[in-house]
Amino acid sequence: MGAGKIRVGIGGWNFEPWRDGFYPKGWPQARELEYASRRLTAIEINSTYYGAQKPATFAKWRKDTPDGFVFSLKAIRYATQRRVLADGADSIKRFVDSGIAELGDKLGPIVWQLASTHRFDASDLTAFLELLPAQVDGLPLRHALDVRHASFQSPEYLALARKFNAATVFTESDDYPPIADLTGEFVYTRIMRTHSDEPLGCQADVFPALAASAQAWAEGGEPAGLPRIAPPASARAPRDGFVFFISGAKERAPHAAMALRRALGETVEP
Repeated sequence: MGAGKIRVGIGGWNFEPWRDGFYPKGWPQARELEYASRRLTAIEINSTYYGAQKPATFAKWRKDTPDGFVFSLKAIRYATQRRVLADGADSIKRFVDSGIAELGDKLGPIVWQLASTHRFDASDLTAFLELLPAQVDGLPLRHALDVRHASFQSPEYLALARKFNAATVFTESDDYPPIADLTGEFVYTRIMRTHSDEPLGCQADVFPALAASAQAWAEGGEPAGLPRIAPPASARAPRDGFVFFISGAKERAPHAAMALRRALGETVEP
């Protein structure tokens, strides 16, 4: 069996400190997605968390990016930032039907980010997961759960996420509990520890280690030394992997993402 596809990126593409740094001096703001998508292989969209986008917007994003590029979308907050997740059925449907299918094969995972105060409740999470559709307009959907409360660090949560084939976001952060256990058919990692005093966001020796972990996941393995709740499963299957440099010293995120791509042996445009 071959390895899965590893995609590396950042959150969004409009950020003032990236101008005259990541983006060349004088580069038109209207063409920033065009530039970023030719140096990265994925972007996590945050604007979809705060409000609905138009179908024409998704279609334009697809048109402005090269073949093989992928967007992950943060699901609308009205579906996840609530005490009872199962009450978000209408918000889930409106989000999925808002035009995301216009991305076509550039639609990556949908990230369902729960509130940091939201505790694990098996019955409510089950009802929520049952609401997540498997496809939209014939396009398969992949779901990732960004759980941010320590109560999710339990075997019961892992079993439930695996039952619904929902990936769990592995977050490298000082603020949220890390869960490196695999619960879906792909891996989704958010790295939030970049530093402004490092030109690439991280020390140089970090990138080969990250690349080795990403390659292990892609080949069906599980890297050693990660914070897991349970021992790794014995079954091995290739997995697509998504690695995003998010938050931390955000001004360094594009440089960190490009450094990881180079560590993976990929050619990155200057």
